[in-house]
Amino acid sequence: MAPDMLVSLLWKAFLQTMYMVAAAGFIGSLIGLPIGIFLATSGKGELFPAPTVNKIVGATVNAARSTPFIILVVAIIPFTRLIAGTSIGTAAAIVPLTIATIPFVARLIETSIREVDKGLIEAARAMGATPFQIVTKVLLAEARPGIILGLTLTLVSLVGYSAMVGAVGGGGLGDLGIRYGYQRFMPEVMLAVVVVLIVVVQAIQSAGDMLARHFDKRTRKN
Repeated sequence: MAPDMLVSLLWKAFLQTMYMVAAAGFIGSLIGLPIGIFLATSGKGELFPAPTVNKIVGATVNAARSTPFIILVVAIIPFTRLIAGTSIGTAAAIVPLTIATIPFVARLIETSIREVDKGLIEAARAMGATPFQIVTKVLLAEARPGIILGLTLTLVSLVGYSAMVGAVGGGGLGDLGIRYGYQRFMPEVMLAVVVVLIVVVQAIQSAGDMLARHFDKRTRKN
Protein backbone atom coordinates (compact mmCIF):
# COMPACT_ATOMS: atom_id res chain seq x y z
CA MET A 1 0.00 0.00 0.00
CA ALA A 2 1.24 3.47 -0.89
CA PRO A 3 2.36 5.52 2.13
CA ASP A 4 0.02 8.43 1.37
CA MET A 5 -2.97 6.10 1.12
CA LEU A 6 -1.98 4.41 4.39
CA VAL A 7 -1.71 7.77 6.15
CA SER A 8 -5.11 8.82 4.79
CA LEU A 9 -6.76 5.60 5.98
CA LEU A 10 -5.07 5.82 9.38
CA TRP A 11 -6.15 9.43 9.87
CA LYS A 12 -9.77 8.70 9.00
CA ALA A 13 -9.83 5.63 11.26
CA PHE A 14 -8.11 7.59 14.06
CA LEU A 15 -10.78 10.31 13.94
CA GLN A 16 -13.52 7.68 14.04
CA THR A 17 -11.91 6.03 17.07
CA MET A 18 -11.52 9.34 18.89
CA TYR A 19 -15.16 10.19 18.15
CA MET A 20 -16.35 6.86 19.55
CA VAL A 21 -14.15 7.10 22.64
CA ALA A 22 -15.05 10.73 23.37
CA ALA A 23 -18.80 10.28 22.88
CA ALA A 24 -19.06 7.02 24.81
CA GLY A 25 -16.74 8.31 27.54
CA PHE A 26 -18.72 11.52 28.01
CA ILE A 27 -22.20 9.98 27.98
CA GLY A 28 -21.14 6.95 30.02
CA SER A 29 -19.43 9.11 32.66
CA LEU A 30 -22.39 11.47 32.80
CA ILE A 31 -24.66 8.53 33.71
CA GLY A 32 -22.11 6.48 35.65
CA LEU A 33 -21.04 9.31 37.97
CA PRO A 34 -24.35 9.71 39.85
CA ILE A 35 -24.75 5.91 40.00
CA GLY A 36 -21.29 5.62 41.55
CA ILE A 37 -22.07 8.36 44.07
CA PHE A 38 -25.31 6.61 44.97
CA LEU A 39 -23.56 3.27 45.47
CA ALA A 40 -20.96 4.91 47.72
CA THR A 41 -23.43 6.81 49.89
CA SER A 42 -26.62 4.73 50.08
CA GLY A 43 -25.53 1.78 52.21
CA LYS A 44 -26.79 1.16 55.71
CA GLY A 45 -25.92 4.06 58.01
CA GLU A 46 -24.47 6.18 55.20
CA LEU A 47 -25.44 9.65 53.96
CA PHE A 48 -28.48 8.57 51.94
CA PRO A 49 -29.38 5.18 53.47
CA ALA A 50 -31.28 2.95 51.05
CA PRO A 51 -29.64 -0.45 51.48
CA THR A 52 -32.25 -2.40 49.50
CA VAL A 53 -32.03 -0.14 46.47
CA ASN A 54 -28.25 -0.08 46.87
CA LYS A 55 -28.11 -3.87 46.59
CA ILE A 56 -30.39 -3.91 43.54
CA VAL A 57 -28.37 -1.23 41.75
CA GLY A 58 -25.12 -2.92 42.77
CA ALA A 59 -26.28 -6.28 41.43
CA THR A 60 -27.35 -4.66 38.15
CA VAL A 61 -23.98 -2.95 37.79
CA ASN A 62 -22.16 -6.21 38.51
CA ALA A 63 -24.24 -8.06 35.94
CA ALA A 64 -23.50 -5.45 33.29
CA ARG A 65 -19.78 -5.47 34.10
CA SER A 66 -19.53 -9.25 33.98
CA THR A 67 -20.91 -9.46 30.42
CA PRO A 68 -18.06 -9.81 27.89
CA PHE A 69 -18.04 -6.77 25.65
CA ILE A 70 -18.20 -8.61 22.33
CA ILE A 71 -21.26 -10.54 23.59
CA LEU A 72 -22.84 -7.28 24.75
CA VAL A 73 -22.36 -5.77 21.28
CA VAL A 74 -24.22 -8.65 19.64
CA ALA A 75 -26.89 -9.00 22.36
CA ILE A 76 -28.08 -5.39 22.15
CA ILE A 77 -28.16 -5.11 18.34
CA PRO A 78 -31.97 -4.50 18.37
CA PHE A 79 -31.50 -1.73 20.95
CA THR A 80 -28.61 -0.27 18.94
CA ARG A 81 -30.81 -0.19 15.82
CA LEU A 82 -33.54 1.53 17.84
CA ILE A 83 -31.17 4.25 19.07
CA ALA A 84 -28.84 4.73 16.10
CA GLY A 85 -31.04 3.51 13.26
CA THR A 86 -28.40 0.95 12.28
CA SER A 87 -26.18 -1.65 13.91
CA ILE A 88 -23.15 -0.94 11.72
CA GLY A 89 -20.82 2.03 11.69
CA THR A 90 -19.25 4.49 14.08
CA ALA A 91 -22.49 5.99 15.39
CA ALA A 92 -23.92 2.54 16.11
CA ALA A 93 -20.74 1.48 17.93
CA ILE A 94 -21.20 4.31 20.44
CA VAL A 95 -24.31 2.61 21.87
CA PRO A 96 -22.65 -0.59 23.20
CA LEU A 97 -19.52 1.38 24.14
CA THR A 98 -21.62 3.71 26.28
CA ILE A 99 -23.53 0.87 27.92
CA ALA A 100 -20.24 -0.86 28.75
CA THR A 101 -18.84 2.39 30.16
CA ILE A 102 -21.66 3.16 32.60
CA PRO A 103 -21.14 0.30 35.11
CA PHE A 104 -17.36 0.57 34.73
CA VAL A 105 -17.40 4.25 35.68
CA ALA A 106 -19.94 3.67 38.45
CA ARG A 107 -17.70 1.19 40.27
CA LEU A 108 -14.59 3.32 39.81
CA ILE A 109 -16.37 6.38 41.22
CA GLU A 110 -17.71 4.34 44.13
CA THR A 111 -14.23 3.03 44.94
CA SER A 112 -12.67 6.50 44.79
CA ILE A 113 -15.30 7.98 47.11
CA ARG A 114 -15.04 5.13 49.60
CA GLU A 115 -11.30 5.77 49.89
CA VAL A 116 -11.96 9.24 51.35
CA ASP A 117 -11.12 9.46 55.05
CA LYS A 118 -14.30 8.89 57.09
CA GLY A 119 -13.06 11.45 59.59
CA LEU A 120 -13.63 14.20 57.03
CA ILE A 121 -17.27 13.17 56.71
CA GLU A 122 -17.76 13.21 60.48
CA ALA A 123 -16.05 16.60 60.73
CA ALA A 124 -18.34 18.02 58.05
CA ARG A 125 -21.38 16.59 59.84
CA ALA A 126 -20.22 18.15 63.10
CA MET A 127 -20.05 21.55 61.38
CA GLY A 128 -23.66 21.17 60.23
CA ALA A 129 -23.08 20.32 56.56
CA THR A 130 -25.99 18.69 54.77
CA PRO A 131 -25.52 15.30 53.07
CA PHE A 132 -25.57 17.02 49.69
CA GLN A 133 -22.88 19.47 50.80
CA ILE A 134 -20.77 16.61 52.12
CA VAL A 135 -20.97 14.87 48.76
CA THR A 136 -20.15 17.92 46.67
CA LYS A 137 -17.66 19.72 48.92
CA VAL A 138 -15.98 16.85 50.75
CA LEU A 139 -16.32 13.50 49.01
CA LEU A 140 -16.02 14.61 45.39
CA ALA A 141 -13.36 17.20 46.21
CA GLU A 142 -11.19 14.73 48.13
CA ALA A 143 -11.76 11.90 45.67
CA ARG A 144 -10.95 14.03 42.63
CA PRO A 145 -7.49 12.58 41.90
CA GLY A 146 -8.85 9.03 42.14
CA ILE A 147 -11.83 9.93 39.98
CA ILE A 148 -9.53 11.42 37.33
CA LEU A 149 -7.40 8.29 37.31
CA GLY A 150 -10.55 6.18 37.10
CA LEU A 151 -11.85 8.14 34.13
CA THR A 152 -8.42 7.86 32.53
CA LEU A 153 -8.60 4.10 32.91
CA THR A 154 -12.09 4.22 31.39
CA LEU A 155 -10.86 6.07 28.31
CA VAL A 156 -7.94 3.67 27.90
CA SER A 157 -10.33 0.72 28.11
CA LEU A 158 -12.64 2.40 25.60
CA VAL A 159 -9.78 2.61 23.11
CA GLY A 160 -9.46 -1.17 23.36
CA TYR A 161 -13.21 -1.68 23.15
CA SER A 162 -13.44 0.62 20.13
CA ALA A 163 -10.88 -1.54 18.37
CA MET A 164 -12.97 -4.59 19.27
CA VAL A 165 -16.14 -3.21 17.66
CA GLY A 166 -14.19 -3.12 14.42
CA ALA A 167 -14.78 -6.88 14.28
CA VAL A 168 -18.50 -6.20 13.79
CA GLY A 169 -18.22 -3.27 11.40
CA GLY A 170 -17.94 -0.54 13.98
CA GLY A 171 -15.36 1.50 12.08
CA GLY A 172 -12.23 3.06 13.54
CA LEU A 173 -8.73 1.67 13.87
CA GLY A 174 -9.91 -1.84 14.75
CA ASP A 175 -11.99 -2.05 11.60
CA LEU A 176 -9.06 -0.80 9.53
CA GLY A 177 -6.72 -3.39 11.02
CA ILE A 178 -9.17 -6.24 10.37
CA ARG A 179 -10.21 -5.24 6.84
CA TYR A 180 -6.72 -4.48 5.53
CA GLY A 181 -4.25 -6.04 7.93
CA TYR A 182 -6.05 -9.38 8.41
CA GLN A 183 -8.49 -9.94 5.55
CA ARG A 184 -6.25 -8.49 2.82
CA PHE A 185 -2.97 -9.76 4.31
CA MET A 186 -1.32 -6.36 4.72
CA PRO A 187 0.84 -6.68 7.86
CA GLU A 188 2.14 -3.14 7.48
CA VAL A 189 -1.40 -1.82 8.03
CA MET A 190 -1.86 -3.98 11.13
CA LEU A 191 1.49 -2.78 12.49
CA ALA A 192 0.59 0.85 11.83
CA VAL A 193 -2.77 0.42 13.60
CA VAL A 194 -1.07 -1.16 16.63
CA VAL A 195 1.49 1.66 16.81
CA VAL A 196 -1.23 4.34 16.63
CA LEU A 197 -3.27 2.60 19.35
CA ILE A 198 -0.21 2.41 21.61
CA VAL A 199 0.52 6.10 21.09
CA VAL A 200 -3.11 7.05 21.79
CA VAL A 201 -3.21 4.99 24.99
CA GLN A 202 0.10 6.43 26.20
CA ALA A 203 -1.08 9.98 25.50
CA ILE A 204 -4.36 9.47 27.38
CA GLN A 205 -2.63 7.81 30.34
CA SER A 206 0.06 10.49 30.57
CA ALA A 207 -2.50 13.30 30.42
CA GLY A 208 -4.63 11.62 33.08
CA ASP A 209 -1.67 11.03 35.40
CA MET A 210 -0.57 14.65 35.02
CA LEU A 211 -4.06 15.96 35.76
CA ALA A 212 -4.44 13.68 38.79
CA ARG A 213 -1.11 14.86 40.21
CA HIS A 214 -2.21 18.46 39.74
CA PHE A 215 -5.31 17.93 41.90
CA ASP A 216 -3.63 15.67 44.46
CA LYS A 217 -3.12 17.76 47.60
CA ARG A 218 -0.39 15.44 48.87
CA THR A 219 1.64 15.92 45.70
CA ARG A 220 1.10 19.66 45.70
CA LYS A 221 2.29 19.93 49.29
CA ASN A 222 5.53 18.15 48.40
